[in-house]
Amino acid sequence: MSQQTTVGVLLAAGAGRRFDPTGVQNKLLQLLDNGVPVVVQSLTTQLVAVSTVIAVVQSPELAGQLSMPGCQPLVFAGAGQGMGATLAYAVSHIARHCPDAQSLLVALADMPYLKSDTVLQVVAQLDLGAEIVVPVYRHRAGHPVGFARRHFAALMALQGDTGARHLLREFPVLELEVDDPGAVLDIDYAADLRGR
Repeated sequence: MSQQTTVGVLLAAGAGRRFDPTGVQNKLLQLLDNGVPVVVQSLTTQLVAVSTVIAVVQSPELAGQLSMPGCQPLVFAGAGQGMGATLAYAVSHIARHCPDAQSLLVALADMPYLKSDTVLQVVAQLDLGAEIVVPVYRHRAGHPVGFARRHFAALMALQGDTGARHLLREFPVLELEVDDPGAVLDIDYAADLRGR
């Protein structure tokens, strides 16, 4: 558990059109080989390292899946604007309701194969004073990404589908080498669900 207050953000409001262009099947509700929905597995992994996760969703059904200790699901009507707007919404909520938050752990809900150890390592580096932490697997930057409090204002200013990558270019980033393919593996297509 983090010694300082790190709050998790789980971005779970995407449309997932590549998984199912018709929009009928929500990829985040698909079951993994262990019988757990994708989004629940992603949340559970994050909760290993932080005690509070703000999950931004687009549908009440998804919010219901995430109603468990440690998770606060928020239905964001403007999620269609894109990932940047969704992240800004989450950080604005945290700034208002979690005044003790000293850092954020931003994770994507469609990355259920992420190892708990990777999440713990990112939070540990935030605790040691790193301002931005990115796990790197075989030269590929992945998730979750950690941000110190000084970057909250910039995250709240994000708009549309433009995420926080510009912050990773403008400020020092601690690249954390991890032996975890799950840090870069997301669910885009049905074939990405192992065993299917």
